[in-house]
Amino acid sequence: MGMISEFKDFAMKGNMMDMAVGIIMGGAFGTVIKSLIEDVIMPVIGHFSGGLDFSSKKIVLTPAEIDAAGAVVEGTGSAISYGSFINAMIAFVILAWVLFIMIKGMNKAKKAEEEAPAAPPANEVLLAEIRDLLAKK
Repeated sequence: MGMISEFKDFAMKGNMMDMAVGIIMGGAFGTVIKSLIEDVIMPVIGHFSGGLDFSSKKIVLTPAEIDAAGAVVEGTGSAISYGSFINAMIAFVILAWVLFIMIKGMNKAKKAEEEAPAAPPANEVLLAEIRDLLAKK
């Protein structure tokens, strides 16, 4: 078997395609959750925390240089932007919570589906009726 045909067999397996679809859906889901966090949840947190914006919080290590016009020279100065890290952690916790709720709901639906008795096939029902009629005679 040639290398190309082996690769084709590998790439076209069901698990590989399922994984590709999952990755694509995960990327799209991540974009939606990012927008939910940045555009909906963080403004609410900022409102209730007195207008606190974590993204602007930082520890300046080296101040930026200012030119003669009073503008900051690009690429100078350094700082630890811990506020961005706090935002990222809040986003992670919210994303993890949303995924937890979704998976919990899916597991509950799957469990309910497994517990529900499946209706017997029509041919088995007919055979049971025939058996019962023959038993009466």
